Amino acid sequence: MVEYRYLGNSGLKVTEITYGNWVTHGSQVENDAAIKTVHRALDLGITSFDTADVYANTAAESVLGEALKGQRREGLEIFTKVYWPTGPGGPNDQGLSRKHILESINGSLKRLGTDYVELYQAHRYDYETPLEETMQAFADVVRSGKAMYIGVSEWTAEQLQAGHELAKELRFQLVSNQPQYSALWRVIEGKVVPTSADLGISQIVWSPMAQGVLSGKYLPGQEAPAGSRATDEKSGANFIKRFMSDEVLTAVQKLKPVAEQAGLTMPQLAIAWVLQNDNVAAALVGASRPEQLDDSVKASGVKLDADTMSAIDEALAPVAVTDPEETYSVSPKSRPA
Repeated sequence: MVEYRYLGNSGLKVTEITYGNWVTHGSQVENDAAIKTVHRALDLGITSFDTADVYANTAAESVLGEALKGQRREGLEIFTKVYWPTGPGGPNDQGLSRKHILESINGSLKRLGTDYVELYQAHRYDYETPLEETMQAFADVVRSGKAMYIGVSEWTAEQLQAGHELAKELRFQLVSNQPQYSALWRVIEGKVVPTSADLGISQIVWSPMAQGVLSGKYLPGQEAPAGSRATDEKSGANFIKRFMSDEVLTAVQKLKPVAEQAGLTMPQLAIAWVLQNDNVAAALVGASRPEQLDDSVKASGVKLDADTMSAIDEALAPVAVTDPEETYSVSPKSRPA
């Protein structure tokens, strides 16, 4: 069964393999298949589920809500997010203003079919709204009982520090950050992780398999397999492009014997690698078919020895992105038009 970890400096436990429905529910996968996949996740011991209002323009939340209907609510941990444009995308249908946060939490709860979520996350940092306004709105969401904890996504070390200080003043907990993190994309290690560890903030990491590249299914010099994420514009094809060079794909193939030596599949090795970081509370995994989860969950509880970790570093060192400055370019400097 999947193991649990504490989320930040809180008493909340989440499954270290958390189900995320970014590129599947409401877009890539038909609803019936999506619901079956969620039920498989539950069967495998996953109780933590991550979504966002922007995924498939709110449809992903609705599908997840339908899939979780009838489950014991107290036995689940549901996460969602606010920031990106939703609905018709009007000037106040986006960002982290008080108006958008308070309206968005109500919409998310209705779609998810629940009175509250365990974790409500700022999907990006909003440079156009005073941080004090944003954090006060989050404090009110917590006090209203609509969210138990507050998290963020892709915030820099300095933004986390400032958010933490305001949360403390407002007497609620900022417990998590949700960045991209994998053995190929390590930009949070320089500043974000040390700062988060000091503040009692955990990472819930997305794309631990680098959009599927670390599965080894993409081969250098060959076309991407039909139906794969790299060929599906609705399924994150733009995100995967940075990893699709022959140089990167050749380096990734060097992990095959490393995985075999460790008794793992390549996806399991990739997920287990991010979970070796003590500041990581959970790795987000998605699936378009239920059986894909059977492989992923076996990474839970795996301890990689020093030789395995060194072998991964050696194979990927020439191509892994480690520059902490990359964390400063993720949140848009102005709200999306």
